[in-house]
Amino acid sequence: MPSKLEKFDELETFGNCFKFFFDTIPQGFDLKGKWNSELFKNKQPIVLELGCGRGEYTIGLAQKHSEKNFIGVDVKGNRIWTGAKHALENNLKNVGFLRTRIDFIDHCFAENEIDEIWITFPDPQPQKTRERKRLTNPLFLNRYKKFLKPSGIIHLKTDNTGFYEYTLEIIKENNLPLIWHTNHLYKNCPEDRQELITIKTYYETLFTSKGEDIKYICFKLN
Repeated sequence: MPSKLEKFDELETFGNCFKFFFDTIPQGFDLKGKWNSELFKNKQPIVLELGCGRGEYTIGLAQKHSEKNFIGVDVKGNRIWTGAKHALENNLKNVGFLRTRIDFIDHCFAENEIDEIWITFPDPQPQKTRERKRLTNPLFLNRYKKFLKPSGIIHLKTDNTGFYEYTLEIIKENNLPLIWHTNHLYKNCPEDRQELITIKTYYETLFTSKGEDIKYICFKLN
C-alpha cells in the first residue's frame, strides 16, 4: 500500500481527480459550469457526494446508475485516492472526484449544474459551538442552493440521532419540502429503494456491525 505522500503524488496524475483550495479562489475553478462538457463528455445529471471519504458510495451509485454522473467530494487526498484509483482501474467514465473543503463548494459548480446531493455520515459536530460546521446548517444549505437545481434532492444518511433531529428541525424552520425520513432505515427501507441499504460506506458498515440504527432524510431546498 502506498504511503500518504505517495498517494498525494499519484493523485496529481489521475485524470478523474481535481482540487480547489482557498489560494485558488481568485483565479476561479476551471471546471465550474463545465463538468459535463469537459470531464464526462455528456449531458447526464450530476450527483454529488459530500464528504465521500474513500468513495464507496460514489462508486456504488455510479456502478448502478450509468445514466448519471457522480462526483465525490472530500478534503482528504489519501481517502479520495482509493475511490479515484478504483474508478480508473474499472473504467468508470461517470465518476470524478474533487478534493476541497465543503466551505468552498459553491466556487466549484455553476447555477443549476447539480441534480442531487448525498451527505453520507458526516461529522455531526455535536458541540453547540460547532453548529455552523454541520453540513445541513443553513450556511451550507445556502451554498448548495447556488448550484443545485430547483427540483434537486438532498439525501442525508447518519448514525447520529442528534444530527438527524437537528436536520429535521432546520427543514421545518425553513419550510423546506421534506420528502421522506426514517430513524431506522434498515427496518423501514422501501422495496423500490433497496440501494439505500445495499450500498454502504466504510463507516456505515462499521456502525451497522455494532447494531446501530441508520437514519435517513430526503428533502429539497426549493
